[in-house]
Amino acid sequence: MLRLIAVFKFCKAALLVVVGLGALQLLDPGMAARAQRWVAALASSNDRGAVQQVIAFVGGLSPHRLEAVGVGAFLYAVLFTVEGVGLWRGKRWAEYLTVIATLSLVPLEVFELTRAVTPSRLAALLLNLAVVAYLFRRIRRRAGATNRDPIQRTFGR
Repeated sequence: MLRLIAVFKFCKAALLVVVGLGALQLLDPGMAARAQRWVAALASSNDRGAVQQVIAFVGGLSPHRLEAVGVGAFLYAVLFTVEGVGLWRGKRWAEYLTVIATLSLVPLEVFELTRAVTPSRLAALLLNLAVVAYLFRRIRRRAGATNRDPIQRTFGR
């Protein structure tokens, strides 16, 4: 199960690297114009509302904010990669790090859900809570096993 969670963390890291690279590429005015044309063409065949919100958000960002989005995405990608490597190797510190980091982002996910409930937001929140619940039970189980005295460990009581 730890390796499955690690793969999930690696996927999140890869997605954030793409977001970071995209944000930094939008600093180039030519690239930003191409991206806006591409998104506008995409909007003609799909849900215009969501695409228009993305265009408004990205178009309204200053170069400094685009840099901040890019750097922030890379920093979170590093965190998710460290979590993933630690979980893949079965390290206890990675379990603690994953629980703390994931729980620290839950308030933001709940806030986003209060703005608009979407299947993807709800699924992300539920998946992150499931990961935390699994790791928390695993940590507690291991702590309970190490706190028993030698006689209890020997006889299973």
